[in-house]
This record gives sequence, C-alpha cells and structure tokens, in this order.
Amino acid sequence: MITRILQKKIEKELFKGNIIIVYGARQVGKTTLVKQIIENSKEKSKYLNCEILSVKNQLKDSEPEKLKFFLGDARLIVLDEAQSIENIGLVLKVLIDTYPDIQIIATGSSSFDLANKVNEPLTGRAIELKLYPLSVQELKESKDSFDVESKIEKLLIFGSYPEVFLLDKEDAIQKLDQISSNYLFKDILSYEGLKKPTILVKLLKALALQVGSEVNYNELSNSLDIDGKTVEKYIDLLEKCFIVFRLNAFSRNLRKEISKSVKIYFYDLGIRNSLIQNYNPLDIRNDVGALWENFCILERIKRNRYNNIYANYYFWRTYTQKEIDFIEEKDGKLSAFEIKWGKGLKPVPKEFLEEYKNSDFEIINRDNYYKFLS
Repeated sequence: MITRILQKKIEKELFKGNIIIVYGARQVGKTTLVKQIIENSKEKSKYLNCEILSVKNQLKDSEPEKLKFFLGDARLIVLDEAQSIENIGLVLKVLIDTYPDIQIIATGSSSFDLANKVNEPLTGRAIELKLYPLSVQELKESKDSFDVESKIEKLLIFGSYPEVFLLDKEDAIQKLDQISSNYLFKDILSYEGLKKPTILVKLLKALALQVGSEVNYNELSNSLDIDGKTVEKYIDLLEKCFIVFRLNAFSRNLRKEISKSVKIYFYDLGIRNSLIQNYNPLDIRNDVGALWENFCILERIKRNRYNNIYANYYFWRTYTQKEIDFIEEKDGKLSAFEIKWGKGLKPVPKEFLEEYKNSDFEIINRDNYYKFLS
C-alpha cells in the first residue's frame, strides 16, 4: 500500500463544516483513497458509486428527507464520481445546510462537469483538492520505501498510475492500453454530445509526439482537418479531464520574447507512451529528453501542490532562439530551470537574468533532480 499525501490532508479536514471535493483522472486512485479514509474512520460511513443507475435515481431528488432516508444514519458519506449526478451541486447544498453534522467527500474525474455544478451552490463551503498519479515524494515515503532512482526508467516509460506502477512490464502495457482505450475519453464523450473519439485520439497522438515542443494550433487544425477553435476546445476538455496540462510562454518586457505560444505535457507518461505505442527502453529511444522534461515539470507541480506552494508556471523563448524549459513564478520571484537528461552544461541565459533582476537559474539533471522534486 502506497499512502497518498492527500489522505492526511483530507483526514485533517473532516467534520469541520465543509464538503471535501477530490478531483483527479480516472484510474488515478481516487476510489482507493476514499475507501482507505472510510476504513480509518471511526464514524459510520457509506460509500456510493454515483455512476450506478440506482444511486443516480436516489440522489436526483434534492428533497432533504428523501436524501436522508437514502443515506441512513451514516455520518461520513463518499459520493464517488459525483459529476454523474445531474443536480449534484444543489444536492450537496441541501445536505450541508440541513444536516451540518454529516461529512461528505465527493470525487470527480472531470473538473468541467463537477466544478460547474458545485461552484455556485457551494461558494465558500467546499475544499477542493487534486489527486495526481503517484508522486516521487509518495514513493519515497511509502512503506516499501521505493528506491526512486532505480524506478526512473519505469516511471518514464510506464508512468505512475498506482495500479500500473505495481505491475510487471507485460501487465503494465496491457493495463495502460486498457485505460487509454476504455477510460480516457469517458467524461469527454459525455460532454456536448461528442460521439466519436477518433479526432480526440488523433489529437492526443499528435500532442504526444510534440511533448517538450511548442504546439501550433493552426498546424494541428490542418493535420486533423478541423478548425482551430475546435482544436483549442478539445485541448481544454483534455486538460479539464486531467489528461494533459499546458504551459504558456512567459513574456513581460522584451520585444523579442515569444508571448503567445504554448507547450502541452501529459499528466501520466504511461498514457502518453500508450497513445503512440512506444514502450521501448530508454537507451533506444529518441524522445528521452522530452520524457525527462515532462516528468520533472509534472513532479515539481505535484510537489508544490501537495505542499501548499502556490506558483505560476511558464516556459520562455525569444525569437532569437534563446529559451528556458521551465519558469516558476512564486512570491514575486522568478526561478528559471533548464531540464537536461544528460550532464552537459548550458550557458546561463544572461538576457533573461538581466531583464528580470529578481530571478535565478539552475540546471536540473540526473545528479540533482531529487532535490528539485521533493
């Protein structure tokens, strides 16, 4: 069992008058997390899978007494995949208003759906948390105390979905292919009547091949034979379902800075490699640098989020081809990082440091990455 960092965070917030909402991709471990919290709790608890039709029918009515009759005398209630309940925001508001001694934990695999339903009804009364695939910090602190360095190749090839991480190579490939075929598009296809995943699959494959590179919406539009607005819409949906995330270009002062470009990374590298069906070892791959860049940036974001460190994230490039992989803006300070799989040196970006006085620069490689990620 690998204990998730969010478990302690959630347990500290129980029965303080707020509904706790946990967002995260499908198969990322939300159900295991909430069931572990139930197991640890001394309160009478009830777990409900909101994708089951009978549960949907029981929760679609926001009449307080009917809801309480269905929930019984449980004090800790988990509503898993709560976005499946049509009027979930109103249901949660009625429950917290009428029965304040009940603690509700709701999970959701699509922020565009659940967030839209609960944000207004629960203004100021919900704690929102995000569960990522396994983090380096969680692996290091697990009961099995994994040697992270020995697992780097596995993490770059097969990602860090909890179930996948604990499987051998052949089973991991089978599980990843199953996730990318059966679960990846489930929420997106239910949105706005999208029926066929063909375009989404092609788009994701194109994005998978461009990890670490700037993404051109017009080029994607032409290659997929769809308009640019549709490309942006689909990428937005993929981001809200926690499949990909974007880094925008950083630009404040210099006329030579690229300001409207974007890079797109994956929340799980196993999913990325499944999409392009490349599970080859690192020593025969030509995309190791891109995988390492995606891995380090994602793990840094996980580390910050789990430790309540709030920052903005960018990359930087000029029209004269000066570039920095990752910019972190925190407390008014800019920290610039160049991420390299090898140990080669890169000139300090004087143009950036001179223009942004309150900034620093560091190269992240195999020798010092753990400090950057933990």
